[in-house]
Amino acid sequence: MEKEDLKVLNKGEEEEMELQGFRLCPWRLALVGVGVLCTGGFLLLLLYWMPEWCVKSTCIPTSACDAEVVLLRSTDEFRRWFLAKVRVMLAPGSNPFHSLDTQTTSPPSPPSPSMANGDTRPPQELIRRYVDYQPTAIRYFTLHSTKYYWNERVQNFEDLTGLEDLNVSCAALHSEHSRGLTRNQQEYRKLFFGVNEIEVKVPSVFKLLIKEVLNPFYIFQLFSVILWSADEYYYYAVAIVIMSLLSIATSLYAINKQYVMLHDMVAAHSTVRVSVCRANNEIVEVLSSDLVPGDVMVIPSNGTIMPCDAVLVSGTCIVNESMLTGESVPVTKTNLPNQSPGESGDEAESAYSTEEHKRHTLFCGTNVIQTRFYTGELVKAVVVRTGFSTAKGQLVRSILYPKPTDFKLYRDAYLFLLCLVGVAGIGFVYSIVLSVMNKVPAKTIIIESLDIITITVPPALPAAMTAGIVYAQRRLKRIGIFCISPQRINICGQINLVCFDKTGTLTEDGLDLWGVQRVENGGFQQSEEKAYKENLVKSQFVACMATCHSLTKIEGQLSGDPLDLKMFEATGWILEEATEEETSLHNRIMPTVVRPPKQLLPPQPVLPEQDLSFCSVLSPFQELYDLPSQYEIGIVRQFPFSSALQRMSVVARLLGEKRMDAYMKGAPELVARHCKTDTVPDTFAEVLEGYTKQGFRVIALAHRRLESKLTWHKVQNISRDHIETNMDFLGLIIMQNKLKTETAEVLQDLHRANIRTVMVTGDNMLTAISVARDCGMIPPQDAVIIAEATAPHDGQTARITWRYADSPSMATSLEEVNISLEDVCHIDEPKEQERYHFAMNGKSFSVISEHFPDLLQKLVLHGTVFARMAPDQKTQLVEALQDVEYFVGMCGDGANDCGALKRAHGGISLSELEASVASPFTSKTPNISCVPSLIREGRAALVTSFCVFKFMALYSIIQYISVTLLYSILSNLGDFQFLFIDIAIILFLVFTMSLNPAWKELVARPPPSGLISAPLLLSVLSQILLNFGFQIFAFFWVKQQPWYSVWTPHVDACNVTSPTNMSDLNGTEVDDHNIKNYENTSLFYVSCFQYLIVSIVFSKGRPFREPSYKNWPFVLTALTLYVFLLTIMFYPAKAIDDFLEIVCVPMDWKLKLLLLVLVNAAACVVVETFIIDIVLWKVVFSRDKQGITPAAPPSQKSIDVSADRCLQCPSKVAPKARYMHLAQALSVDPDWPPKPTTTTEAKPRPQNGSSYQMVSSS
Repeated sequence: MEKEDLKVLNKGEEEEMELQGFRLCPWRLALVGVGVLCTGGFLLLLLYWMPEWCVKSTCIPTSACDAEVVLLRSTDEFRRWFLAKVRVMLAPGSNPFHSLDTQTTSPPSPPSPSMANGDTRPPQELIRRYVDYQPTAIRYFTLHSTKYYWNERVQNFEDLTGLEDLNVSCAALHSEHSRGLTRNQQEYRKLFFGVNEIEVKVPSVFKLLIKEVLNPFYIFQLFSVILWSADEYYYYAVAIVIMSLLSIATSLYAINKQYVMLHDMVAAHSTVRVSVCRANNEIVEVLSSDLVPGDVMVIPSNGTIMPCDAVLVSGTCIVNESMLTGESVPVTKTNLPNQSPGESGDEAESAYSTEEHKRHTLFCGTNVIQTRFYTGELVKAVVVRTGFSTAKGQLVRSILYPKPTDFKLYRDAYLFLLCLVGVAGIGFVYSIVLSVMNKVPAKTIIIESLDIITITVPPALPAAMTAGIVYAQRRLKRIGIFCISPQRINICGQINLVCFDKTGTLTEDGLDLWGVQRVENGGFQQSEEKAYKENLVKSQFVACMATCHSLTKIEGQLSGDPLDLKMFEATGWILEEATEEETSLHNRIMPTVVRPPKQLLPPQPVLPEQDLSFCSVLSPFQELYDLPSQYEIGIVRQFPFSSALQRMSVVARLLGEKRMDAYMKGAPELVARHCKTDTVPDTFAEVLEGYTKQGFRVIALAHRRLESKLTWHKVQNISRDHIETNMDFLGLIIMQNKLKTETAEVLQDLHRANIRTVMVTGDNMLTAISVARDCGMIPPQDAVIIAEATAPHDGQTARITWRYADSPSMATSLEEVNISLEDVCHIDEPKEQERYHFAMNGKSFSVISEHFPDLLQKLVLHGTVFARMAPDQKTQLVEALQDVEYFVGMCGDGANDCGALKRAHGGISLSELEASVASPFTSKTPNISCVPSLIREGRAALVTSFCVFKFMALYSIIQYISVTLLYSILSNLGDFQFLFIDIAIILFLVFTMSLNPAWKELVARPPPSGLISAPLLLSVLSQILLNFGFQIFAFFWVKQQPWYSVWTPHVDACNVTSPTNMSDLNGTEVDDHNIKNYENTSLFYVSCFQYLIVSIVFSKGRPFREPSYKNWPFVLTALTLYVFLLTIMFYPAKAIDDFLEIVCVPMDWKLKLLLLVLVNAAACVVVETFIIDIVLWKVVFSRDKQGITPAAPPSQKSIDVSADRCLQCPSKVAPKARYMHLAQALSVDPDWPPKPTTTTEAKPRPQNGSSYQMVSSS
């Protein structure tokens, strides 16, 4: 593509693509048509496989705005090509968000409130007004279920997502988009956004068949079958056809089943009837498929399955989002923040985003369990996305159009196949030259030379390669691990680093209340075991515990976040929610009410004539405020917990009080920041550090008495920034989060296997470090260095302050340290290795990623604890680890880890759901014991793939050698000999040698990652040379036998009476293909035994698989074949000899062949087992030990020692992975790790130096 003609689609996004426009060229089309006819349709197939060639051979380049066809190429590492046809749509205008008044007769303008809500004039006036308008031609194309429209303003194609395209603020959503659309506006937008449905079309069997048959492999099969039929190898051709048909049928069944399952999953509740508000305040019922962005949907009180993504503008919903997150705990969704007239609020003015405002967004496919009711004011949501643009639609798209699996094994396999094709090319030329020299007919020359190619590339290779993966998938299913991406099983065999979420993964889901520590008069009180006390019942501390949560009652049972549940249960209070009937008695929202049990309240005189229910607070009779009442608190408004803000708050009112109270809970550091300084104890940091070091989870509480001018209506529209400020610090809740019993043992197993472990959590930093020490992720003797980064502000550059978590005063000397990028390139004497781990929070991680990108790679090399990490930061961490060439596993509970689980090489979700769309692997076992099991099965599947590939390569080469040698005497293998070898020997061996289960424990040595490595290549080449040598020896040795002569049907070596008679009959009645002869029989026996020998030699067991002798199907198959071959060799049966077209040979030659086979077997075993596996692996492995993953001991110790070794002879050592280079460089850097009390400052990057400098801190 010419650079000036390139357009970039989805810039900066995951699906970024380069685009170039083309238009059809008649003369090129005609030339291609002629080429298709001349090549018998093969050119058409080639163009089908290669979209780039197809477009460039039939079209000429043009500008994107005039294109008839667009050629696209992904900008990721795969660089895939796509083509799409540009279509034209006629519409009343060019922008779906503009009013029809602004279209076609006036230039585009920003949408106004009237435009956004549609024109309210009657249809007759619209028809009369637009009768003279000319429709606008809109150019678009569709790719991967997404439509891209031409935008004249930006001169590029763009996809329409929904209301977010307008960059609309939260306040504007309320003021401009909450009144609904007219019917005309809805129809107009539907032209652009299409029908609101996630349509998964189940292709017809015929379409699937055509697509499957056009696979290059099956085309090659078809070519082979035609060739064999032309050579009268009918039986073998029929056998291959039957095998191919079975393979195609199995594949079609599996693909069709996946499509049907996905279709059924998506189709469930996909089209329902919904109530929609029109611009004239009319409520109409429509099908959900007619919804468009901007429609205002009424959420029914009894709940519904959401048919689109919509943002709540009034009311509250309780939603189950397990379909998206795998987390079954219901979440509370509140209405989008809005500001009252005359007020300003940062949150209300910020642009709406489904990610940032997900606590206010109802996502497609999630289940709305119930709503909080209004009278006269419905629970409404503005539709923001429809169809494939929704959250559910994006998930379905990722399943329908997955990224290719990039793995070294598959790349190497293609290279190896190309090598086999090269070998076939040599045989092709050899057979032609030989045939011409022997004056063979042209037809025979063509058939036999092409036959060489079909022999060299084994037809059963794809099926054989997937056998190990299929068996591993079945074994995983038996232990409760479900897989939706089988190709990733092999990749899991290479995992050398695993990231773990903390809560619910390493530790128990449930939290126990260890105690509380209240603050009074600016100082901490003694810690108390429980809050269920009479003297605390009316304290603000307990009131905050009882109100500041998102709990709700579902079918009479309290439901919500486990932490909230534990905290509320510790108070002993009672929560009540209004029924629909009670709500209808009042003209405002009925709040949730909490109150203590009667036994905790002091006795009070009760006035029976007074209405004491909390409903009085909200009744029109304000005088009831002044009457005595029982102790009840109503929750008036919730600001839900936000991962980004790390806090939640509520506005509540005590019964009988005119002023409201605000309560807040969250991360102690952040809560303290929002409190008055004089209310936060001076010992706050020390007390918090003391608890977190012991591994407790600490929650801080705060309270504020709100101004009396804040009425109920104002509170509903006020921003949380106005509430969460100037608060009084109340104290700390200390929660105990116990380690799961399996955690420490599993992490120890991973460390023994040199697999690094990393903790990625949303919890407090010191709590995470404490848990990491408790579970063995960080041993007691290792130092933990905390990196605290601050972004640039007030003219200061970004900086990182380094401190040691346990003893900050470890180094008392203050010194200036300059780190240069040149320093790490000098090979110096290795320093004494320190054992250290880095820890940082999400904020520091973001600052370092942005301002210290070259330092980030050094930090992740020894980074063990990443705390307060937001979901997107977890994904960025996985990417950073992959950038230094780790194979990363991720284990989480599926709630906040979806992105990281998808991005990791092997993501495993601990969920009760059988299959989660958020993760390639899902475990029904709710602990991390599934991680070693997955890695063991991955290693077994990977080694099986190597074994099978090596065996199939040897099989094709051995057969190639046999055929090439027989070609030299104008002979070949017989039809049934081919059939016996390929069916009875190869297929049975391949599918049984893949059955070895995984070895019972993880070993420190990882399996090789690719075929192009010295040990594997030497293994294959040595076996090729050995078997080639023995076949050549047999071929020429048979000719040296005293009884040897050209075989004829009437005289052979078994019944010859005299040399004269045999010589007289030479040359008579020779079969057409010259199959029956002594060379053929000798090579047939030798090659059959060679197939068995290499299958046993390559079927490796320990340390990654169980030994082959425990694989009884394989042992039985091999023994049966050995017995059969020896039987037909020493005790020939005429029927079998005739069937296999073998001839009788003398007993002494049979004994010589047996001796030859035994020597061959011994040589193969010695070379493979002793030379390759023991000697060579020891040499290579000792050289590559530097590559052992730097992890917690023993893993970290391994890299430290290995770095020492490799530095002693740097000229001979070349680490492969990037993290190995870093480890080697850092091991000789005297200024690494950073000293405590030093600060790293960002600075403009010079030409030859670092982008940072270390200076001492005061």
